[in-house]
Amino acid sequence: MPNIQTSSLLLLALAASLLASPPAMAQTAAVNAVTSGEFIVEPPTLIAFGFEWHIAGDDNRNASVDVKYRETGSNNWHQALPLLRLQGEYTKQYEAVNYTAPNMFSGSIFDLKENTGYEVQLTLSDPDGISGTAVQTLALHTRAEPQPAADGHVYHVYPTDYKGEMQQPGFKGLLGAFYTSSESGDWSNSTPPRVEPGDILLVHAGTYMDPADHYSHEMYNEGSCCYTTWDGTYYLTQSGTAARPIVIKAAGDGEVIFDGHGNEVLFDVMGANYLYFEGLTFRNTRHAILAGRKKIAGSEGLVVKHSRFVDVGIGIHSDWSGSRNFYIADNVFIGRHNPDVLNSWLPEVWRGVKQPFTGLGNYDQLSAMRSYYAIKLYGSGHVIAYNEVRNFHDGIDHATYGNPDNWPNTPRDRMPVAIDIYNNDISNMHDNCIETDGAAYNIRVLRNRCFNSATGALSFQPLLGGPVYFVRNVVYQAVGGILKAQADPSGILHYNNTYIGELYQLTPVSNMHYRNNLVLGTGRRPALMEMNSYTNYSSSDYNGFMPNPRQPVSFIWHTPEFSKRSEISNKRVVRNYATLKEYAAATGQDQHSILVDYSIFQRAAIPALDQATHVYKPEDVDLRLQPKSVAIDAGLVLPGITDNFSGKAPDLGAYEYGAPLPHYGPRQP
Repeated sequence: MPNIQTSSLLLLALAASLLASPPAMAQTAAVNAVTSGEFIVEPPTLIAFGFEWHIAGDDNRNASVDVKYRETGSNNWHQALPLLRLQGEYTKQYEAVNYTAPNMFSGSIFDLKENTGYEVQLTLSDPDGISGTAVQTLALHTRAEPQPAADGHVYHVYPTDYKGEMQQPGFKGLLGAFYTSSESGDWSNSTPPRVEPGDILLVHAGTYMDPADHYSHEMYNEGSCCYTTWDGTYYLTQSGTAARPIVIKAAGDGEVIFDGHGNEVLFDVMGANYLYFEGLTFRNTRHAILAGRKKIAGSEGLVVKHSRFVDVGIGIHSDWSGSRNFYIADNVFIGRHNPDVLNSWLPEVWRGVKQPFTGLGNYDQLSAMRSYYAIKLYGSGHVIAYNEVRNFHDGIDHATYGNPDNWPNTPRDRMPVAIDIYNNDISNMHDNCIETDGAAYNIRVLRNRCFNSATGALSFQPLLGGPVYFVRNVVYQAVGGILKAQADPSGILHYNNTYIGELYQLTPVSNMHYRNNLVLGTGRRPALMEMNSYTNYSSSDYNGFMPNPRQPVSFIWHTPEFSKRSEISNKRVVRNYATLKEYAAATGQDQHSILVDYSIFQRAAIPALDQATHVYKPEDVDLRLQPKSVAIDAGLVLPGITDNFSGKAPDLGAYEYGAPLPHYGPRQP
């Protein structure tokens, strides 16, 4: 790891490369000095802090914000990435989004220790001068992983047909323990909750199932109670607290299955905060857990750990803007799509082009939407980590939503910010592995593995200001391309990713940057790399490229005239280049980037063009670097991302040579 002085010099080079204009660009701004404005600390997560620093002035974009941090009580400062500069980037999506980014800086420190105190120092600088506060010194603390309280009441739950001896206090049916009475029928929702914050419901092995449309009249049977109401849904309306959640947990004596019997919603928790589910199986339902509806209601602090979702249309959903601080980790989500065939949800002929998935002859059946998404959330402070997701339309989504509530006067607790998506293992998606659509600032997408995506692996349509950090992700068999960029998103950072597929955009972007990535073509599209941008401060360098052979255009750089910093219109100059050398010389981009091929990897071949429906297994592909690969030591130091590199410089791609592989998917309890 380089020392702090060396990191600082390299950091300055990185900041300059992100902020600088092309050589021919004229600076004519009237207000170049910066005035410091409102400073916002976003909700902390388990591993990250996010910041927003509003400013005035700095029209020439040469101000910067340096970030350092250290653990509380330590003398050793660590450098973090500089904050990203936002400057009026415009996003328009139909009638849903009409957003202009404020004049500000935004950014994160991530991969911190859980439940740990830190001192953070942010320094605003500008050679043209500063008015107002220039240094922010903060004492912050990361969140701890949610856990049951140690001293709550324990209630034992058994299936309603259970015949054996019950541990006491024991109840038949989950609702019999959650609420105070065994009333049923018309009285089924009349009794108050039994549970209080900190209480634990230990659910014993068995299948818990009510047929939707039943009358719940079992009160006349001996000791029976607590079936669900007419629609077969568990409505849970008592709240815990962050320190004392209400826990619904498998007792450990066998599998606990909540079967929805084909109902619409299995668990509705929109009326309760800080509910905690662990070790359960949810199956045979359209919505396993409904935690929020836009403009209606929703919950906070939902925890779902070490559980299974099988035969579900949707795993966990909330698009209520007040949802925050969810922790969804170490779960398995298995959708209803064919696990052996990759297919798209689009019609067989879309925009005049026949889909590449049509060779099996049953396209309509394979493209049917049987499972929508595993997880879709809106709000702030969410952590979605170490999950396995298979056979859905989408894997892990931020809800598109539209403009934030009452934008630009959105209450802070209704802003879609500070969300972490990391170490998830996602495969066989009709559409996207991960969507950051509709989010605003400081979305961290770290170390995820995405295999087999039909129509764009990583989506940001739109992204409102940013940054969204795509860091050390791996994408393989992305038939529709790596990106799904639409609705004029802004503030997208791609650092140290391994992308097997072409970088293609549906619409222009603003303020997008590439560093230390490996991008290898598959022949699905002629051009390997496209930057179609409204902003001439979008940038790319220190990457490894393998263009598709014998193509007249391999690199696209469509931006405004270099004399303009930005042009939020369709007035962009078309610039197409056949080679990396030609493209770098003409644009000034990717001056330090290199050419690579598939031989740089331990074991990986180009996905077969004639096998678009093939589902590749991660264990059959090894994207770690070969010894002496040209991608080794070819990268740029990125503080907080490449800190533990070996050799002369960081390596390109998601995997530093010799470093252990990240853990993808669920960890052991």
